[in-house]
Amino acid sequence: MKNNIKKQASVNKEVVYIPLDDSSVIFTTYDLGVSAALLCASFELLSIDKENPRKALFIFHKVDGIEDVADQYFADKFEVKARQFFDTIKALKNKLYSE
Repeated sequence: MKNNIKKQASVNKEVVYIPLDDSSVIFTTYDLGVSAALLCASFELLSIDKENPRKALFIFHKVDGIEDVADQYFADKFEVKARQFFDTIKALKNKLYSE
């Protein structure tokens, strides 16, 4: 896994490094469904770690509410438009298999 992600802020063009080994700033999951739900809820996907050829680790920028959305997804209480969810899963699969 890469040690950090370089993120450029769009407003002031400042470069911010996000360490990928610091659990206080990243949220990770192996679950494709919860990753799609988080993207549908406008959380930022930083990277996909594909070191293990059998599964991919989705790495999100950890902000307030991200764990609540993940919990709602697993409790079957997160609601999103079906087409948006399907399109997001397709986009994630494209990222998985194109890189």
